Amino acid sequence: MPELRKAGKRRKASARGAFTREKDKRRVAPDHQPLGPDEAKILLLPFIGSAQCILLAVSGGPDSVALMRLFSMVSRDCSGTELRAATVDHGLRENSRAEAEKVGTWARDCGVEHQVLRWKGRKPSTRIQERARNARYALLDARARDIGAMLLVTAHTLDDQAETLLMRMAHGSGIAGLAGMRRVSERSGLHHARPFLSVPKARLLATCQANGWEFVEDPSNEDPRFARARWRRLAPTLAREGLTPARLAKLAERAATVEEALRLKTEAAFAAACLEESARGLVLDMERIMRREPRELALRVLTLALNKIMGERPSPIRLERAEGCLDALSTAFGARKPLTRTLGGALLDYDGAGCLRVRREGARRRGRKFVQKGPKAAVPARVRRAPQANQSNSIALSTLV
Repeated sequence: MPELRKAGKRRKASARGAFTREKDKRRVAPDHQPLGPDEAKILLLPFIGSAQCILLAVSGGPDSVALMRLFSMVSRDCSGTELRAATVDHGLRENSRAEAEKVGTWARDCGVEHQVLRWKGRKPSTRIQERARNARYALLDARARDIGAMLLVTAHTLDDQAETLLMRMAHGSGIAGLAGMRRVSERSGLHHARPFLSVPKARLLATCQANGWEFVEDPSNEDPRFARARWRRLAPTLAREGLTPARLAKLAERAATVEEALRLKTEAAFAAACLEESARGLVLDMERIMRREPRELALRVLTLALNKIMGERPSPIRLERAEGCLDALSTAFGARKPLTRTLGGALLDYDGAGCLRVRREGARRRGRKFVQKGPKAAVPARVRRAPQANQSNSIALSTLV
């Protein structure tokens, strides 16, 4: 009898375990379900009617293949919007060209015109992914302008947003960085849309598998040499501690709300502090900035001034450098001492009273330029002698060069 009771308990425990496992599967299932036609329409239709020509960036992975296939399906019932696709061949892998051409075959199956864009020239040996990304967007932007597309669409997912946020946190990013990628952003007059930013990567993979859509596996996604791949490996561990992609995306959403509020406050603070603005530069009221604005707004007014001076393509400025410059200006303001600094290609000149002038920095001289005027007459070695001044001040003179 005791053995029967124990066996009964084991069967009940096993049944409870099976029920729990099935319940867990049902709980996880939504993150792995393929996108259906109705959901795809909700995500993509707002973009289809927003531009006459749309350029889809399709690398060949499951995310971008799902983007192209679903976009072509949703756009069939809509007139007036032309879809184009482009694949960037970075030339970093032996079979990258063949993969790019394969994407072209899939695009033709969808009725979408496709173009392979090659990253030409010598490839860097360091910061490969960062430089490849910059080259990729430069090629895509140029292609969009060539075909008259005002909207570039990429297949960034919820997982990409989470990885971006983790990488920026690790680099000590500010609020603007913690806002992550935006669903729609603008760059030099071109709009960039990410309709799948709230969709888990697993769902797009499931969408391709459910529909029998081929895709390419990029081995660099698992290469531990790259930071994004290392963060991707850590994702399951972080999720178990509560740092799921959904929660990280919520953090980015909240940071974006704060960033928008700060942007509006910064524009108002800049308008109140700007005493003069012309093609030669601008003048800021240091008294108003330093005494009336909190440090975060003072920092943002300073960077906004730099952006206005440098135009559409300002030089990237590290947050630490901007903060250091603001601290130096704050110290000079408190001591009423003049200060001149350079930051982001601009010259900042504080007069020690109440005005900060900001203008473009002039061309820098990189060392001395010597001009050969002709051959010198040979001097016998026994006559040749260094000048007395150079003999006695060689260390002092070398520090001035």
